[in-house]
Amino acid sequence: MTNNWNIPADLEQEIRQRDRDCVYCRREFTPYKVSRKAAASWEHIINDASIITLANIALCCCGCNSSKGQKKVSEWLRTPYCTERGITPDSVAPVVQKAIANGE
Repeated sequence: MTNNWNIPADLEQEIRQRDRDCVYCRREFTPYKVSRKAAASWEHIINDASIITLANIALCCCGCNSSKGQKKVSEWLRTPYCTERGITPDSVAPVVQKAIANGE
């Protein structure tokens, strides 16, 4: 069984246990009704929806997801959005750091 984003249930559960806050800005998730920007959203670290793996699927806040869009992580980290928020290659979650190390 998969969710609306074709993520298998066991993988979704593993990601939800790993990503308890935004993998980019490290903000704690809030319910959608409390703050849309701080609500959790599904993220493909490498912008390829066909790569549905623990290394590529993550949870991030809607604010970061919207800002990143289709950019490569390494490019996005140089944007004003990231610099203003102190989001750096060293501050992101280990799953994102691995993607950066692999050229993303």
